Amino acid sequence: MTETESIAYDVVVLGAGPVGENVADRTRAAGLSTAVVESELIGGECSYWACMPSKALLRPVIARADARRTPGLKDAVQGPLDTAAVLAHRDYYTSHWKDDGQVQWLESIGADIHRGHGRLSGPRTVTVTGPDGARTVLTARHAVAVCTGTRAVVPDLPGLADVRPWTSREATSAKAAPGRLIVVGGGVVATEMATAWQALGSQVTLLVRGKGLLNRMEPFAGELVAEALGEAGVDVRTGTSVESVSRQNGTVVAVTDTGDRIEADEILFATGRAPRTDDIGLDTIGLEPGSWLDVDDSLRVTGNEWLYGVGDVNHRALLTHQGKYQARIAGAAIAARASGTAQLDTEPWGAHTATADHGAVPQVVFTDPEAASVGLSLAEAEQAGHRVRAVDYDLASVSGAGLYADGYRGRARMVVDLEREILLGVTFVGPGVGELIHSATVAVAGQVPVSRLWHAVPSYPTISEVWLRLLEAYRDN
Repeated sequence: MTETESIAYDVVVLGAGPVGENVADRTRAAGLSTAVVESELIGGECSYWACMPSKALLRPVIARADARRTPGLKDAVQGPLDTAAVLAHRDYYTSHWKDDGQVQWLESIGADIHRGHGRLSGPRTVTVTGPDGARTVLTARHAVAVCTGTRAVVPDLPGLADVRPWTSREATSAKAAPGRLIVVGGGVVATEMATAWQALGSQVTLLVRGKGLLNRMEPFAGELVAEALGEAGVDVRTGTSVESVSRQNGTVVAVTDTGDRIEADEILFATGRAPRTDDIGLDTIGLEPGSWLDVDDSLRVTGNEWLYGVGDVNHRALLTHQGKYQARIAGAAIAARASGTAQLDTEPWGAHTATADHGAVPQVVFTDPEAASVGLSLAEAEQAGHRVRAVDYDLASVSGAGLYADGYRGRARMVVDLEREILLGVTFVGPGVGELIHSATVAVAGQVPVSRLWHAVPSYPTISEVWLRLLEAYRDN
């Protein structure tokens, strides 16, 4: 029989992605002994199969697109990208799928790492089964934080397993560009990977069930991105569902609901995410395996004094930066409760309250053009019962945009709460706007009055001058 070891900690963190790492960082900073459990690579999905590799693939694509719109450069960059060099750049940013550096960082803050599959085995208890089958029982004096993230979901199509479809993991770690690639989906992963692989030499067909792309953003965001993808050579088909798939002599064949037969070398399904909670022992504490974890604003799981669900597992905002924000809030709340603090700061925007999850979530889609947003869209604000007004502006009319690129195309929108005269949401679409969105995030999260924004003077000539133009449009209409 395999010997079982028992160790007690103040905090046990299940999952060592960026969310789990940040929970551990905050609890260790508060002097709490902390164990981190991970079954794969320390650093998680973001470091090896999502944020870092995808953006490493996309950066050369976007840089070339910008250069092609710049006088004096465009004639010099008409050739193809060096795909091998781009993939090597991607490999560098994933540390060649080795986690030594991340391990060193966790150890430097004094967290203990336990490799293996961790499962809850009762209140405040996690049992870790190591690669060699050895079991370690970790008990938590104060808290267990579940930070296991999500996994890709593929549709239930007959024969799909035999096709060996790509998910986001294969799309970001592929060793070569397929000659032909079908991408199924219309969200962030689908549009970013269509952008990347088309530029790296694949002929991409994008199949979208809905009417357009990026349906969680303002409608014009998806429209501008779809237009640009088409111009880049992507075959964008909206209102199209995949009915069946097969692999015949190495070739993927997808048949759509309209009867079209599309052939490709690979097929990527970017059709949603599910929580990695199906095999972590939720049933031992009365919760449903495979479910999203319902949490309060301090990230504590409903009905539990010791259990926290942080990051994607709570389905509040499936974004790495938002998960890290939640981790900082959860770490502070765990530390405060462990110290016996009688009253947590749970007022909106308080130290122990993840208020931004409700109305100040920023996101950048690294397509060409980039799409960036924070807060509520116009439709979301109206559905929430706010009396609002949307103010739009053509980004191409800003002097800085014209200097940034010839033929610049883009659009900006701010959604104004007419009763409080603050911003509820902002969206930018256009080249280079990813670096513009944090100014909007500060305005939305800080609930800065429109009257005060008049005194935030944008430098000339930058794309940020769009702020002045939006404010002028709001004043003059």
